[in-house]
Amino acid sequence: MYVRSIYATGDPAELDGVAEALRTEGRELLSAQPGFRGMGLFVDRELGKLLVGSWWDDEASRQASNEQLSKRRDELLAPFARTVTVDNWEAAVARRAQDLGPGGGFRLVRMNVEPADIDLLVSTFRDTSLPKIQQIPGLDGISLLVDRDRGRAAVGALYGDRNALVASRGAVAAIRGEGTTKARATTTSLEEFDVVLATAVPHA
Repeated sequence: MYVRSIYATGDPAELDGVAEALRTEGRELLSAQPGFRGMGLFVDRELGKLLVGSWWDDEASRQASNEQLSKRRDELLAPFARTVTVDNWEAAVARRAQDLGPGGGFRLVRMNVEPADIDLLVSTFRDTSLPKIQQIPGLDGISLLVDRDRGRAAVGALYGDRNALVASRGAVAAIRGEGTTKARATTTSLEEFDVVLATAVPHA
């Protein structure tokens, strides 16, 4: 599968209104697009950060949906967003939560890796890191996204509640350190968000 992520920052006071618009109208717009396979919507209310991920069957569906929806997306984000970054990813490993709503927690780790080492990162995550992470209580879903051309990767992990997210930090840090060393990757950022919405659309 393929993913488009939207990362926006702005005035925390305007965040909840825009998040609600994306949860309702935004989700309806995405759901009407061919190839749509799910959506994640996450917020950091304290700092004023918003992250949206949409999942697609293939690159063509992802691109077509962007052409159809980019204007309306910008309008929905406008009351809040002062900066917006849109990125495209390949979902190299995905263990997705079927449905998760408010109360959950989301951790995002971004990494840089040489393009030649992307496959090493994928195999290390799938074969070494993932089995250990899946033993951590409260984990509801986790994915590794890669950008092969630009030498970037991101791991997103969903937890059923904030307490589980907080409790996992130490164990996950040890696994992350081991994995990035083995895969010759460099962690560039670590962020945590509250879950507004996380859904997966099953194939027919």
